[in-house]
Amino acid sequence: MAKQVRKASKKTKLKVPSGVAHVQATFNNTIITITNPAGDVLAWCSAGASGFKGARKSTPFAAKIAAETAARKSMDYGLRQISVIIKGAGSGRESAIRGLSEAGLEIKLLRDITSIPHNGCRPPKKRRV
Repeated sequence: MAKQVRKASKKTKLKVPSGVAHVQATFNNTIITITNPAGDVLAWCSAGASGFKGARKSTPFAAKIAAETAARKSMDYGLRQISVIIKGAGSGRESAIRGLSEAGLEIKLLRDITSIPHNGCRPPKKRRV
């Protein structure tokens, strides 16, 4: 008696016309995550994952390259329009947005959700040199 071999079904890629790009710009790195409107991750990239090491990760150029890479990955899902949510005070904020638009994505909304402390932590004591 011959064994029946099951053929694995081929995964179909989602077709997502619009999505959300989350840009987290820290002082050391810039991380871009592109999701569908429900919040499921389609693609992500960071300056470190793009091949930059050390202090070069925090540059605007590295953020732009990371944004273009994430945009190209997400366009495989049919993504055309994005809303951009920016968080953080790093140097790659504006250049990441520029990279997303230059990759061919249409930006329909920009929102900044950077948290601002309401007189939060006590600062370190002054240096006496």
